Amino acid sequence: MQTELSNQLGVEHAVFGFTPFPAVAAAISRAGGFGVLGAVRYTAPDELKRDLDWIEEHVDGKPYGLDVVMPAKKVEGVTEADVEAMIPEEHRAFVQDTLAKYGVPELADGEASGWRITGWMEQVARTQLDVAFDYPIALLANALGSPPADVVDRAHDQDVLVAALAGSARHARKHQEAGIDIVVAQGYEAGGHTGEIASMVLTPEVVEAVAPLPVLAAGGIGSGEQAAAALALGAQGVWLGSLWLTTTEADLHSRALTRKLLAAGSGDTVRSRALTGKPARQLRTEWTDAWDDPAGPGTLPMPLQGLLVADAVSRIQRYEVEPLLGTPVGQIVGRMNSERSVQTVFDDLTRGFERAVDRINRIAGRSGQ
Repeated sequence: MQTELSNQLGVEHAVFGFTPFPAVAAAISRAGGFGVLGAVRYTAPDELKRDLDWIEEHVDGKPYGLDVVMPAKKVEGVTEADVEAMIPEEHRAFVQDTLAKYGVPELADGEASGWRITGWMEQVARTQLDVAFDYPIALLANALGSPPADVVDRAHDQDVLVAALAGSARHARKHQEAGIDIVVAQGYEAGGHTGEIASMVLTPEVVEAVAPLPVLAAGGIGSGEQAAAALALGAQGVWLGSLWLTTTEADLHSRALTRKLLAAGSGDTVRSRALTGKPARQLRTEWTDAWDDPAGPGTLPMPLQGLLVADAVSRIQRYEVEPLLGTPVGQIVGRMNSERSVQTVFDDLTRGFERAVDRINRIAGRSGQ
């Protein structure tokens, strides 16, 4: 599964694995892929430094990258407290009423929320970059459009490639104009924030729009056969995220959530604004249903929604309230029906890729050549 891009980065397989878990990122790189650590959950520089130190010790010298979330444009002088003050009391009451309906306990005295959306704020992302650029990362990816121009320049000055996610050819062209090195064409099927165009349509559109920039296909990919199809559409690799959530190296801190993922089918996700205020594919739960119900107050725009529900999400996760318990995940969840090691996932991917290539060669009359 080698392409010009994978050879450029020095990896055996053109499989880029996005994950919030350092152990998974390191295992992906050790298995011959390219691990990309999601940084959005790190609100303190020391926490990111600790985990990058760990990756350095466990990646066996293989390349890896970092994924941040920062807008191309920023609003000066706005603090988290300023944003919090914009949240209507009606929405705060709706959160408390919904939690009370399902008997979700309060966090213990002194126990802080384990999840905040502050990582979406540019000043936090910039502190993450100040840490990350002290490490030999080979790729910086941004999930919220093109990074600011000075960030792109800083990465290039340190010989770090820059990638950005796109949900349309129009977005992809903007990335190209901004000096991005790699475009990740993320289809409708993907977990997390995603657009409305399916991967089979989006990938070749983006490949054509930004040629000769390399494109990675993302969204609904979880097998070697699908990876082969992505390369046949012109991509130079695949970007996988959801698939790693049920690996043995993942640390979801919730057996109940793992059980829900393993039991879910491909139709058990929904694009909802319930988590962040932007459409994000996630497990459909009674929490997402409540926010999508026309009788409710409706979601707030980013970042208000994320700040509003942060404590609630922490309480739901802490006490494993199963009707409300969910996570961003793509439609590929229907294939995630067993816990496997990252290496086993890679073994399955490469075998599937070989089967697909052999099948096409037979169809083309090239068997044995």
